[in-house]
Amino acid sequence: MSKFGVDLEVHIASLRRYARALMRNGADAEDLVQEALTRAVARADSFQAGTNLRAWLFTILHNVHVNQVRSKAARPQEVDVADVESKLVTPARQEERVELREMMRAVDELPEEQRKVLLLVALEGLKYDEVADMLGVPIGTVMSRLSRAREAVRAKLANEGGVTLRRVK
Repeated sequence: MSKFGVDLEVHIASLRRYARALMRNGADAEDLVQEALTRAVARADSFQAGTNLRAWLFTILHNVHVNQVRSKAARPQEVDVADVESKLVTPARQEERVELREMMRAVDELPEEQRKVLLLVALEGLKYDEVADMLGVPIGTVMSRLSRAREAVRAKLANEGGVTLRRVK
């Protein structure tokens, strides 16, 4: 395996995490990562050694996702009941699980621009300038979107007052 391949392999888990959060579906996330990696390998000669490989890969993943969203917007997608059946079951009763679902629901309700920035900074730990380069926006826009996203999540969780569960021993 080439040095580029070894360096690329280090970032696959991060790409998968971000894709999974973006797509909200494991199979679609894997397809997105596969397509991004295929493009990265095909365009390996355009990567400038010494620059940030992780940011380059996330940019490719982001661009593939944007292209897929645009493509899907042009044609409606049918959903099979079997694909969403697991989401229709009763949620787990553990407090942490419920809190996590509330948090993810609040994040899911964010506008896409804010959700992307929040996930890239909070989940993937990217720096503001890396996110700005990846999304093609000024760093101030990243900071603004992140601030609005955090405040919206806080407000959503505060308005719901949290789930009150009874402990049974």
